[in-house]
Amino acid sequence: MTTLLYDGSFDGLLTAVFEVFEYRYKDVDIVNKEKFHQENIFADIHETITQNDKSERVFKKLEQNIGRSGVHQLLKVFLSEGPELEHLILSAVRQSIKHPEENILQNYADNDMLTISKICKSVDRERHRMTAFVRFEKMLDGVFFAKIDPDFDVLPLIRKHFKDRYQDQKWMIYDLRRNYGVLYDLEDCEFFYPEEKLNLHQYQQKFHDEEQNYQTLWQRYFTKTNIVERKNLKLHVQHVPKRYWKYLTEKW
Repeated sequence: MTTLLYDGSFDGLLTAVFEVFEYRYKDVDIVNKEKFHQENIFADIHETITQNDKSERVFKKLEQNIGRSGVHQLLKVFLSEGPELEHLILSAVRQSIKHPEENILQNYADNDMLTISKICKSVDRERHRMTAFVRFEKMLDGVFFAKIDPDFDVLPLIRKHFKDRYQDQKWMIYDLRRNYGVLYDLEDCEFFYPEEKLNLHQYQQKFHDEEQNYQTLWQRYFTKTNIVERKNLKLHVQHVPKRYWKYLTEKW
């Protein structure tokens, strides 16, 4: 067994996949080095250094064999942060090379391909809910700020949605769990990676004077328009699961 360690990035993973074929490894395991704990002192360890030329070659080969939509599915598997993501992506690459004329991602008789399909549906569901339940709050500098804590790393998947929808205002979305975010300044929409995690107490002190008024008005509106006799909590939770309530001003 050979263990390939990579830096945790998608390019790093594709570089490791390239080296599986480059060095003709058969019995191999690809592991994020930040999560690696060596149990077998006799295991053969190979540390992969991310190289854009190698990852680009794997990307282009995948695009050729399974199409851009297929590559996007593998990206969702990567963003799922699941324990089997490296194995599943390597399995998909191997099968796409073995059967270049087939749409291997639709071969649901294969357990790995079926798992990839299920993961993609879960990630898509989380992506959709983030676009629906994100709430922005106006800060002192005029930037509209939103904090999220999704089960999967869906921020790269929702960036375009918010960029297209809110082109006329500055905004920022920050992932509390993964400590990074995306900032739109009316021109560029870029990811940012702060050195320290967000201090929620300090962040609330930077609200614009109008923000608390808006929140109070919205909460009152929500309360007044609610018809107690038609309350159906079971149906409500079905459409808006409780774990998303922390994003909704009307639930505070």
